[in-house]
Amino acid sequence: MTAYEPPGEPGVGSGPAQGAGPAGYDAVVLAGGAARRLGGTDKPGVRVGGRPLLDRVLAACGGARSTVVVAAPRPTARPVTWAREDPPGGGPLAALDAGLRHTTAEHVVVLSADLPFLQEPTVGRLLGALRSSACDGALLTDPGGRDQPLVAAYRAPRLRQELALLAGRHGALTGLPLRRLTAELDLTRIADPVASFDCDTWDDIATARARIREHGHVLDEWISAVKDELGIDLDVDTPGLLDLARDAAHGVARPAAPLTTFLVGYAAARAGGGPEAVAEAARKAAALAVRWAQEGASEAQPSGSGPQPAQGDVAPDATPDTRPDAG
Repeated sequence: MTAYEPPGEPGVGSGPAQGAGPAGYDAVVLAGGAARRLGGTDKPGVRVGGRPLLDRVLAACGGARSTVVVAAPRPTARPVTWAREDPPGGGPLAALDAGLRHTTAEHVVVLSADLPFLQEPTVGRLLGALRSSACDGALLTDPGGRDQPLVAAYRAPRLRQELALLAGRHGALTGLPLRRLTAELDLTRIADPVASFDCDTWDDIATARARIREHGHVLDEWISAVKDELGIDLDVDTPGLLDLARDAAHGVARPAAPLTTFLVGYAAARAGGGPEAVAEAARKAAALAVRWAQEGASEAQPSGSGPQPAQGDVAPDATPDTRPDAG
C-alpha cells in the first residue's frame, strides 16, 4: 500500500497486549513473499529505524507463547520457530497452513513481515476484540477501509477447518488468494491507519523511515532499536531517565548526564535487572543529583552571610544524638 495518514502515535491501544496472561496466544509471521514491487529485495531484512522490518514485527508480538516465522531461516532479534510451505513460494494460504502446524494456542495472531508501525498494544486490541466477541477473527483496516487479513487475530480451529476445506476443494492451497479464506470467516474490524501501514514499495519504505525520525517518535524508536540490538527486554521509564540526566547535567556538570545514566543501568543489572531495579537505581541517583545541586547553591551564598545549611545535609532518617555525653 502507499496510502498513509499520520493521525497520531503508531498503533495506539487501550492497555497492554493480552498475550502474556493465562489465555495466551501464538503468532504466525509470513515473511517469504517475493517482494516484486521492491525489485525482489529481501523485504523482511530492509531496515527501518535501524531494525529489520521482521524484527520490528517480532517485537510487536513479543507476548506470544510461541512465534512461527514462515520463511527461510535468518538471524532475528528474538527466538522463533521456522517453517516453510511446500513448495516454497506457494502463496499466503499455503504459508499460513505451514505456520499453523507449529501452533497450539486457541488464538493466533497472523502478521505480515512488513509492518513498521505495528506495536504490542495493537496486538492486544486485536486479541481483546476477538475474545470479547463470537467472531472467527479480528483484523485491522487501512485508511481506505480495506481489510488487512495479515494484521489480525483469529480462532485457530476455525482457520484450520477452513484451510482443510479449501485444500480439499481445490486439491492444494498453493496459489490461492487470502480472500478465499476470509470470505468464509465471520470477522470484526478495527480501523487503525498507522498500524496497518505496510511497506510494499520503496516509497513506503521512505515514508516509514521519515516518520520515525520526526520529533515525536525518534526517541522511542531509538530506545526500541537499542534494546533489540543489545538483547534487552525491559520496559524503560524514558521520562524518568531523561529527568535524571537533566538533573545530573544541570546540577553537576554536562558530562555527568550520560555517565550517570550508564551507572544507573549497570547498578540495575547488578541488582538483578527489571523495571523495579532500574527505578530504584534511578531514584537514588536523582536524589543524589538534587542534594549535589543544593550544596552548590549553599556554597554560592553571598560573602558574609554565614554558612547556610543545605537541605540535603541531613539524611531523612537521621535522629538527634541522645547519648549522655553528647553536646
